[in-house]
Amino acid sequence: MKNTKASEAGFTLIELIMVIVVLSILAIVAVPKFVDLSGDAKKAAEAGVVGGVRSGIMIQLAKNKAYPATLDAALNGLCSKTNVCFTTVLDPGISEQWERVSATQYKGPTGATYTYTPATGSFQ
Repeated sequence: MKNTKASEAGFTLIELIMVIVVLSILAIVAVPKFVDLSGDAKKAAEAGVVGGVRSGIMIQLAKNKAYPATLDAALNGLCSKTNVCFTTVLDPGISEQWERVSATQYKGPTGATYTYTPATGSFQ
């Protein structure tokens, strides 16, 4: 067994630099994967709402033998707790991140515009 002094114990400068380089490379590779997670979350949430609205339209068709004339009674503008959107087809509707542009047009959180066509039940 070799007897070492306290000044000889520990890592060398080269070893520390190599660890820093390896961690830097890992950070460079991993960071871009997590940068736009909020954008991906908005897209996924929007797709979920669109799917829910489309399902709600089909449920209304099955119940009433007709497509709903309108998706809600909201005013044009941002959806909020006092201006809830999609109440005809979703319970309790949407009160955040969506905007009612007109009686048949809505804008999602990503900026995409969707149009409801009452004659065909299309929400594209």
